Amino acid sequence: MKRLRTVFMGTPDFAVDCLRVMHEKTDVAVVVTQPDRPKGRGQKLTPSPVKVKALEYGIPVWQPEKIKAADCVNHLREIKPDLIVVVAFGQILSQEILDIPPLGCVNVHASLLPRYRGAAPIHWSVINGETETGVTTMMMDAGLDTGDMLLKSRVEITADMTTGELHDKLARVGSGLLADTVDALMNGNITREKQDGSLSNYASMLTKETGHIDWTRSAAEIHNLVRGLNSWPVAWTVLNGKNYKVWRTRVLDDYSGQPGQVLELTKTGFIVAAGTGAVEVLEIQPPSKKRMSAGDFVRGNGISTELIFD
Repeated sequence: MKRLRTVFMGTPDFAVDCLRVMHEKTDVAVVVTQPDRPKGRGQKLTPSPVKVKALEYGIPVWQPEKIKAADCVNHLREIKPDLIVVVAFGQILSQEILDIPPLGCVNVHASLLPRYRGAAPIHWSVINGETETGVTTMMMDAGLDTGDMLLKSRVEITADMTTGELHDKLARVGSGLLADTVDALMNGNITREKQDGSLSNYASMLTKETGHIDWTRSAAEIHNLVRGLNSWPVAWTVLNGKNYKVWRTRVLDDYSGQPGQVLELTKTGFIVAAGTGAVEVLEIQPPSKKRMSAGDFVRGNGISTELIFD
């Protein structure tokens, strides 16, 4: 069987294993990824993980600022791909681009569509306390994650799983699902399923304020926020006018007190009252320092039960 000529569009770590699948199963004519961005304290221009992997494979890389620009569209037409695969690319495709490949444009989306359309489906599934999520492959249309669904794979979200852990699991599941989807498309035996938009829940972009812990919320909600923002952008709280990142917590039901107040010091950290119940802070990061166990933080910073976090 003739190998498909494809274009792969993706940027972050989540997309890397999907690029491997496309490299193994098809002839990837070009990889399209976001331009190199400043990163770290030195603000050094850094290539995306997808670009790094593409160059390792010897695949040409293209980094347009705006994929919708006329010259970009013309260039894609000249490539004449059979299929375009998009995985966390970071730009919206125009209808002109969607119409180019005969087999269409396939997206790998990290939720069980139609739930959690949008930019941060993995984070919000954890923040909202979901017990299950997954990956969906879909045919792209002009809407935001509204195209016909192709294949799905379900993944359990355990009680203490972080977004970072879930991300890695979904990336592995997503690459396998993409492989199955490409095979089905090549064999012409795939079924398209319309989405029910009334079941969708928009997963908006995260901001710094998303991570500000509201201690009047329940202990479970605070715990879900902390693990939902681990490993990025990390939940935070304020003590004596300074911001502290909170990396890991545990829910405790049999406690009550003023929300934000330190109720008890433990060997592994300290217990803070929530609106309902309390959380034990297990890992914390003081300003301008590395993350540390909350037990070490307590022993080295004179934490007392009189303190109140904002």
